[in-house]
Amino acid sequence: MKKKGIIISLAAVLAVICAGSIWALTRDEEKQTTAATSTSSTAKTMESSSSEPAENSIDTMIDNMSLEEKVGQLFFVRTPPENQISDIQNYHLGGYVLFGDDTENATKESLQEQIQSFQEASDIPLLIGSDEEGGTVTRISNNSELVDQPFKAPQEIYAENGWQGIIQDTEQKAATLDELGINTGLFPDADVSTDEESFIYDRTIGMDAKGTSKYVENVVKALEEAQSGSTLKHFPGYGNNRDSHVEIVTDDRSLEELRQNDFLPFEAGIKAGADSVLVSHNIVNSIDPDAPASISPAVHEILREELDFDGVVMTDDMDMAGLADFISQEEAGLAALKAGNDLVMSSSYQSQIPYVIQAVEDGDFSEEELDISVQRVLTWKEDLGILHEN
Repeated sequence: MKKKGIIISLAAVLAVICAGSIWALTRDEEKQTTAATSTSSTAKTMESSSSEPAENSIDTMIDNMSLEEKVGQLFFVRTPPENQISDIQNYHLGGYVLFGDDTENATKESLQEQIQSFQEASDIPLLIGSDEEGGTVTRISNNSELVDQPFKAPQEIYAENGWQGIIQDTEQKAATLDELGINTGLFPDADVSTDEESFIYDRTIGMDAKGTSKYVENVVKALEEAQSGSTLKHFPGYGNNRDSHVEIVTDDRSLEELRQNDFLPFEAGIKAGADSVLVSHNIVNSIDPDAPASISPAVHEILREELDFDGVVMTDDMDMAGLADFISQEEAGLAALKAGNDLVMSSSYQSQIPYVIQAVEDGDFSEEELDISVQRVLTWKEDLGILHEN
């Protein structure tokens, strides 16, 4: 009986030990499960918060902006030298475009300081643009204090080193612009031109639609990699037409011809991830015989719906005769925004901005449409990494 009691006692002790072990294991499993669940939940929260803040912060910014601040963001301008800082502040300008007068006598340090002073004056970081197609169109590289050698024209680069040369040139341009504080070079030129006598030919790659598409695709991808802004121009395609800087230009080509030829490089650039498209002042009869492309809703409808572009659309310089001889500058800014542009490139902003503000207040231009364009502009700034710099 004694032995039996001892055996029973030992069995009881072993049962208690086993139960305790099982309980301990169960508690460990629960802890591990809880930890895993917590980690998973935290990861989801972090993933959610990391994917949403850009859009949410922009929406919040827009909600907190005044009407004057919103309208100002849609103007990409050049200001008179004597009131650059005050106008950036008073008109809440979205961007500044450098011209020859800004760069021809500058040193690298003085231009950097000038651009920095613009940025410091603005509550929302500015787009800083400069036409840097190369060849006949360059603002900074004609000054040896800024760039050792002038940027070469695309045709010259391609003749020397093919597509690799185009890519390397784009990378070098982007690095140079970034060093100076310029975040978009307003290129590539996506126009198809094969006529050496035409106005636009020297600014293009000088190839047919297929070759021009390849050129545009290479440049856009290289700029995206460098986080430097890209601008396809001049939609819906300049072709071999005359110069709208000096006169009203009419394009008589059919819409089908444009689709099969001139639209193709723009489509290639959009698919490659182009940030923006610049619209010409040419009157394209097959699309809209009554207005220059830059202020034509029909032209912008093709760009948005047929070519499926949802980035920033901007006008060419509003002071060019192709537009200035067609409509007053005061009315032109509003007409451009109502047509579908997100940015108005202008030196007449002092009259255009109040005119747009009044139109919104009068219900002639909806604040909802205004907000859509502001969001596109701020999103571009976000993509360029400049939105939260100030």
